[in-house]
Amino acid sequence: MRAWQVHENGEPSEVMRLHEVDRPTPGDGQVLLKVRAANINFPDALMCRGQYQVRPPLPFTPGVEICGETEDGRRVIANPALPYGGFAEYAVADAAAVLPAPEALDDAEAAALHIGYQTGWFGLHRRAGLESGETLLVHAAAGGVGSAAVQLGKAAGATVIGVVGGADKAAVARELGCDLVIDRRAEDVVAAVKEATGGRGADVIYDPVGGEAYTQSAKAVAFEGRIVVVGFASGSIPSPALNHALVKNYSILGLHWGLYNTKDPKLVQHCHEQLTELAARGAVKPLVSERVPLEGAAAAVQRVADGVTTGRVAVLPGLEELQELQELQELQELQEGGAA
Repeated sequence: MRAWQVHENGEPSEVMRLHEVDRPTPGDGQVLLKVRAANINFPDALMCRGQYQVRPPLPFTPGVEICGETEDGRRVIANPALPYGGFAEYAVADAAAVLPAPEALDDAEAAALHIGYQTGWFGLHRRAGLESGETLLVHAAAGGVGSAAVQLGKAAGATVIGVVGGADKAAVARELGCDLVIDRRAEDVVAAVKEATGGRGADVIYDPVGGEAYTQSAKAVAFEGRIVVVGFASGSIPSPALNHALVKNYSILGLHWGLYNTKDPKLVQHCHEQLTELAARGAVKPLVSERVPLEGAAAAVQRVADGVTTGRVAVLPGLEELQELQELQELQELQEGGAA
């Protein structure tokens, strides 16, 4: 089979190499999955760089989120068991963590209704206790993690403010349903939030960025508000001033979704059921901005690392064959038309 492998740490476009390798052999309690779609997440880039908290042994195949097919033909979603990640034709996953793919979504969308949406659901509901009528501020609202939080916030009845960088991403955030979009490159984020909320601030702030975004969050959070720390895509880990949290009465909540898989896996199953129901009634639908063939995976991971993408970018190992089939059908139609 074909699989991308990382033999040394560095930038994804430089260290990811496409090889012909043997299919992985599942261990005890594991299953072999044919990869139908693998979504690109920021941790994939961090793992290539050797900067993620999980460091698989070299060489490894990146790709932490897939929609796959079991040997008996079931369509499922899973987090592959590294080092046999999802940017390959086949991957391995722990059988206990495999979840049914939502019927309402295609392969790329189904794969995306996992890490980002699970993180959003746990962050907004389990950790922050977001309530209908509250104001939710989402940093990087047009990205893969942020777009999920926007949709989940709207589904929960919140007023959603999205912060983005650039006019193109602002347009995407509006399409996702943000009630207000703030372009951090052209506007004062804190002033805009205060103006929109009558000086009160946001009740819940969802921050996958860190750095300057967190500084803005601390200034824009409401009395008894909650800041959910999801990640540090900016590359800068903030050092919060706890005296500021004390005098303003707000909470700083950490969220590492992966821990729930070992600490309380039943909650992960419950969350998946909730997300599947939301997808079935159209309340959430993952934004897949690009679908690329397996050959394009390294370049796509680099684009995600560089922060120039919106929503999710999906790698589809079978896309080349589908494109070839479509081209053949088009050629046949042209030939038949000419003969007629």
